[in-house]
Amino acid sequence: MSHTLMDTLGMETIKTSKEEVMINMPVTDTVKQPMGFLHGGATVALAETAASVGGLQQIDTTQQSVVGVEINCNHIKAKKDGVLTASATPLHIGKQTMVFSITVTDEKEQLIATSRCTLGII
Repeated sequence: MSHTLMDTLGMETIKTSKEEVMINMPVTDTVKQPMGFLHGGATVALAETAASVGGLQQIDTTQQSVVGVEINCNHIKAKKDGVLTASATPLHIGKQTMVFSITVTDEKEQLIATSRCTLGII
């Protein structure tokens, strides 16, 4: 799909499996707040995208879809440049909901953020 948030923020899917999804996002001016640091909302968008792609691996996409229900994110370290990688792994796969744990690291494998996302299955 083109013209999505993933395209706008420069996200690239690196790995997709039922066990783990990895998505990269460069830290460019597009994802920075006015003071020049990575915007927390961009980090959350990366985390939820990784969880959502992970959720799609768990369902029959011809009959179901997933939507975000809740997400939290702890921002650990500020960034002005580089590349982020979100790694989403399932904690719970149910009939109506899923919960994913997401870690966001940088190109030096430093922890930038940690997140948990609940998805609804529709």
